[in-house]
Amino acid sequence: MRISRITRNETNSNSDIQDLSLLDPLIAKHNGKKGNLIPLLQGAQELYGFISKAAFDKLSRETGIPLSDMFGVATFYAQFRMNPVGKHIIKVCHGTACHVQNALEITESIEEVLKIKDGETTADRFFTLESVACLGCCSLAPVMMIGDQTYGKLTGNEAIKIVKNIRLAETN
Repeated sequence: MRISRITRNETNSNSDIQDLSLLDPLIAKHNGKKGNLIPLLQGAQELYGFISKAAFDKLSRETGIPLSDMFGVATFYAQFRMNPVGKHIIKVCHGTACHVQNALEITESIEEVLKIKDGETTADRFFTLESVACLGCCSLAPVMMIGDQTYGKLTGNEAIKIVKNIRLAETN
């Protein structure tokens, strides 16, 4: 089972043009409040899908929170992303129940069809594949989630069909 942090890719910091003014209301809401760092990071990620170097710089500059503190928190908690993610995040559970029900087959099947590895995003930024420790749906093992939708009792082929149907539905 692979559950590890996705490292930040330096090429993203300048290649993704972001409207950093979108951070202004977030900063105004949380600036100067005790315990504001996590809500600031969560808000920035909600706006852009990930936290870019430019967003870190603006947050640090305007709140006075050192970049080292921000990076320390962002790299400690798995919820924070420092790379762009796909429109659809595929989370494959690798908890104990899913593991013994062959969750690895689901991950490997999706990797093969999307031509990405676990933790990566397709070139068109349509899908991101992630292994997670537990989705809390043990009775449905093996399980994957795409967005808010949960799919259980899967095989590798069923997972591939679901992914292909999502792409097909959005391209039509």
